[in-house]
This record gives sequence, structure tokens and C-alpha cells, in this order.
Amino acid sequence: MHDILNFTLTKKSDVRILTNTNFINHKDNLVYKVALFIQQEYKVNSGVEIYLEKNIPIAAGLGGGSSDAAQTILGLNKVWNLDLSEDEMDKIARSFGSDINFFLHGGIAIGEGRGEKTTPLETHFDIDNIVLVNPGFSIASGFAYSQVSDYENFDHNFAKIINERDLRFCVNALQPGVEQAYPQIRDIVSKMESMGAYKSVLSGSGATVFGLCPDRKSARNIADYYSEKKYWHYIAKTTKKE
Repeated sequence: MHDILNFTLTKKSDVRILTNTNFINHKDNLVYKVALFIQQEYKVNSGVEIYLEKNIPIAAGLGGGSSDAAQTILGLNKVWNLDLSEDEMDKIARSFGSDINFFLHGGIAIGEGRGEKTTPLETHFDIDNIVLVNPGFSIASGFAYSQVSDYENFDHNFAKIINERDLRFCVNALQPGVEQAYPQIRDIVSKMESMGAYKSVLSGSGATVFGLCPDRKSARNIADYYSEKKYWHYIAKTTKKE
């Protein structure tokens, strides 16, 4: 599951965004803002029409907007023949968000600072049967971060995850505060684990929760359960960076 962006050069100089959804205010969309900035910053004379097919839920803690912005930088660098360096693209990404830089490079990386400083790791986790569940409401990132009371002493377990390759150590510092404010999140986490997921964690700032399942049967059972509740859900897997 991913969003799809297609770029078409136009004779007119304007930037146009076309989408498959009515829930996007085009002028406020990150893709539009990034494209307009690049056009003005590098004095591009031609325009572009960008078709954005949204498949990732909006404001769901799944990085949909950030990955779209990263693809916009990469796509326009190609169609406008800008020949931008990695440093230049990273600089653009940093000015528009905290995790866009990660999506420029992909793979597994450690994020520092606001998330914009990324260090790639030469490792990969083959994970099947990841169940994503979203209860249908959005959670503001600013609110989620404001609920973290003692971030400095929060045990992230990153080293254990990488060194022991044990995903049961996965944690999200935002989860306790979000669960307190939104009990539905706590219910999803608990329900997933009671139905067979060996770990269930809030994704980003939410409201999506992902459950790591040992087999397809347990993943399907969880997906079917939330299908009956009319919650958005999806069974995913990891892919290796090419």
C-alpha cells in the first residue's frame, strides 16, 4: 500500500495538483507547497501537473504526507532536470517536515533531532503479516508530542531491536499519552494482542495501530474483526530497499 504520484510537464508555468480524493485542500497540500518552492527556488520556467493517488489514510500516523513530499522532491528533480545533490534535496526536505528526509532514502535508519537527521543502517527485517488498524479519527501530532512527560528517560530499546532482531522490543514514546487521551487506541492495542499479535504499537502519532502477527491466520482474524467494526484496516509486509 502506497500513494502514487505521476508528473507531467506543462507549457503553462503553474503547478497543478490532481487527486483521487475530495478530502485534500490542494493549496495547503504538502506536495503543492514543495513543488511551488522548488519551482521558485530554482527558477523553473515550465509548469507541472502532479496526479496524486492517495491510498494511505490522511493524518493517520503512517507518513503518507511526508512520503508524498519526498517523492515530489525526487520526481521534480528528474522531470525538471535539476540535478540536485543529496544535500540539496535533504535541505529542502528539512524545511518542510521532520521525517521527509527518511523517505528520501528509505530502508532502516536512526532518526535524530526532529527526525530530519537520519543515519542509514545496513540491516533489514523481513516481516510479514503486519496488521494496520485505524479507528477513523485523526490525532494532531502537536498534541501527541505534548503528552510526553519524560522523554529523556524513556527506554526506546533501539539497540535491542537491532542487535537481537527482536521486534517485541518495539515501543513508541507517544503511545502512553495518546492512550490516556484516546482510550480507543488502548483497546485496539489490547485486542490485537489478545487475538494473536505478538506486539501491537501505536504508529507515529496515531491514530493507526500496527500489530505484528506470527502468521497469516491471526492477521486475517484481526482484519476480519475490525472489518465488522467498520474500521479501516490493511495487512502489510516489509520490502527490502533496492
